[in-house]
Amino acid sequence: MDYPLNSIQTQHRPAALDSFFKKQLELIFNSGDIRIDGNRPWDIRVHDRRFFRRVITQGSLGLGESYMEGWWECDDLEELFFRLLSAKCDRKVVTPEWVIGRLIGKTCNLQHPSRAFTVGEHHYNTGNDLFACMLDKQMIYSCGYWKEADSLDEAQEKKLRLVFDKLGLSQGMKVLDIGCGWGGAARFAAEHYNVSVTAITVSSEQAGVARERCTGLPVTVSLCDYRTLRGMFDRIYSIGMFEHVGYKNYRTYFEVVSRCLKPDGLSLLHTIGGNTPAANGDPWSCKYIFPNSMLPSASQITRNYEGLFKLEDWHVFSHDYSLTLKAWHENVEKHWQQLRSRYSETFHRMWQYYLLSFSGAFRARSIELWQILLSKQGVRGEYRVPR
Repeated sequence: MDYPLNSIQTQHRPAALDSFFKKQLELIFNSGDIRIDGNRPWDIRVHDRRFFRRVITQGSLGLGESYMEGWWECDDLEELFFRLLSAKCDRKVVTPEWVIGRLIGKTCNLQHPSRAFTVGEHHYNTGNDLFACMLDKQMIYSCGYWKEADSLDEAQEKKLRLVFDKLGLSQGMKVLDIGCGWGGAARFAAEHYNVSVTAITVSSEQAGVARERCTGLPVTVSLCDYRTLRGMFDRIYSIGMFEHVGYKNYRTYFEVVSRCLKPDGLSLLHTIGGNTPAANGDPWSCKYIFPNSMLPSASQITRNYEGLFKLEDWHVFSHDYSLTLKAWHENVEKHWQQLRSRYSETFHRMWQYYLLSFSGAFRARSIELWQILLSKQGVRGEYRVPR
């Protein structure tokens, strides 16, 4: 039987396009020594040929979503992302989603007060059972400090001591915790440094647990946006919250801290940072993990605190976050059997992708971890910042 020529051409067109997109992706992956259907731990195995077009046309969103849907596998996701980002493969694909996201970020305040609670509802309210299984005993959801630490519990306690020793906490001080999570840091400060703490969060689930965990201690936990803060404090810290502030609000954040900090006070900012200024976040992580979030660059931070604060210290320990994320991943996998009744396999793959891709990004130094110590007047005399 004879087939019309246009019918034959139509049948071959998808296969030809798949081949074209595959070759484009192979060229990108080659710079990171990553093979498609290779046999090394960081190579990927493709189960659906639509994967090639999806990644080339949708970038990080297509890569992440196709992993969630089981279109491809990799035995070592962390190493894969270390190689992708070390070779800057992410810069070789520009997609409509990224362009639109940047335009929206430039024109809109995605972190307007009316949207302040979005990330709390979407991410931090995911499930306390999940976070209890994943995190350390104090439920600290930020980078640990692995200097001379042998476990996640030790790394997180060392991080808290590092923060509070840098701030020079002493008995009787009034302290503000901006973005308190499940209350672990506020509780530790009250118990070990004999201070009173006012703590805020945008997650109702976090607020409930934090109040329970801080019962009997001089800790007040409020569900509120940082822009509504009032009062005066001896010390102010923020651990893992600044990523949700947004570049249009950085100045406002520092103005609020300045307004609430006593003249001789100190403030510590613990944040993930990017290597270049950004107006929007990664499309996949914004959609599935941290909506409306973005990473500040060093210049965006310094430009926005100038005239309000003096820099006392800038501490970088980015590799420690890679170790922290891998520890979280190990905990999730260890407890997955008890979690799977509440969370789907698609969610499981999404969470694997989130933790291991971020770990690879920190190891590649595509993203950074900073602790920034600021004073209003400048510390007088010699001041040795703890390490």
